[in-house]
Amino acid sequence: MTKQTPLGPLPIDWSCAPIGRICKVASGGTPSRKNSEYWGGNIRWAKTAELNQIFINYTSEGITEAGLKNSSAKVFPAGTILMALYGQGKTRGMVGLLQIEAAINQACAAIEPSDCLETEFLFQYLRSKYTNIRNLSNTGGQENLSGDIVKGIQVPLPSLPEQKKIAEILSTWDDALEKLDDLINAKVKQKHGLMQQLLTGRKRLPGFAGEWREKSLGQLFKHRKETKRGDLRLLSITASRGVIDRSELEKKDSSNADKSKYLRIAPGDIGYNTMRMWQGVSALSSLEGIISPAYTVCIPQREIRGEFAAHFFQLPKIVSLFHRYSQGLVSDTLNLKFPNFAQISVTVPDDLKEQAAIAAVLDTADQEISLLKQKRNAVDEQKRGLMQQLLTGKVRVKLEAAEA
Repeated sequence: MTKQTPLGPLPIDWSCAPIGRICKVASGGTPSRKNSEYWGGNIRWAKTAELNQIFINYTSEGITEAGLKNSSAKVFPAGTILMALYGQGKTRGMVGLLQIEAAINQACAAIEPSDCLETEFLFQYLRSKYTNIRNLSNTGGQENLSGDIVKGIQVPLPSLPEQKKIAEILSTWDDALEKLDDLINAKVKQKHGLMQQLLTGRKRLPGFAGEWREKSLGQLFKHRKETKRGDLRLLSITASRGVIDRSELEKKDSSNADKSKYLRIAPGDIGYNTMRMWQGVSALSSLEGIISPAYTVCIPQREIRGEFAAHFFQLPKIVSLFHRYSQGLVSDTLNLKFPNFAQISVTVPDDLKEQAAIAAVLDTADQEISLLKQKRNAVDEQKRGLMQQLLTGKVRVKLEAAEA
């Protein structure tokens, strides 16, 4: 049986209440940055950036007793839930669980549950409602949450034993996700190590002993400047997914209606963001289409394999060269046009088979990372579905007689 509540239908033996009635809610503050005596102390100081940890056991900064005393910063115990009231990107509405004692800044709300709430249960519930909570933000020039908004969030209240059981189940899924994250990070680190060894010639693959020679990128690539191909599909170059169909991006299409100046890119070409090549934004294309004139298209010549170059252009020391040859007064105006790109000298294997073999090893590493990320996304999606069922009482957990 169910009953109607502010949260919609809930089991007859559940209730609900706003956070402000069942929790203490407070925010912190930031000691003056102008006073060096307030900073570098042993009191951990958490800001919204720390919420990326989910379970917060480290902060990047610490404050002193004087900094605490002379500001509105407050110290909260381990077990306090933090919520970002504002912040850049997707930060607003994120929650993290303090596993250490820490002071917090004014951009975070500290939520301390009362005795009728299992902390882990509330934490899981707030995580499940991230999108809904973001939509509660104030309107105006900058969308923010506030203490009053947080206090008004309704929370379901099953019995404490049921809260604990639900939290235990969901924590098991969090453990699985954490292990997958650790494995992904290890694989990424391993791939970076391979790049440093294989793309510099420090380590040679079996069967290869040919020369590596210094050549200019102008020798290795030609500039593709084909335009007026509005008959081709619109593509986009992304830092994480490479060259993809523009329709696969979630953000609104702001491209110019007149595509006559857009550049053709063909399979095997490398495209790079002219304004962001110093950050390594480039990719090998497997598609034919057109891309924004804000990009540069390079055609690999007979002395360079495109699949090798795609990895080579991600090597930190090569990205550093892209930065050095970019033109502009500040970061926001830096650009690497093809004539400057062409001047850069690099050292690469003469043997195209060695280039292909190196690329194959790194491609395999990328595939392993991609499969792990897909698995993580699948586990996360399953957990979200389970959260929706458990946290609304649509699926009930079994309690031992003593717990019930």
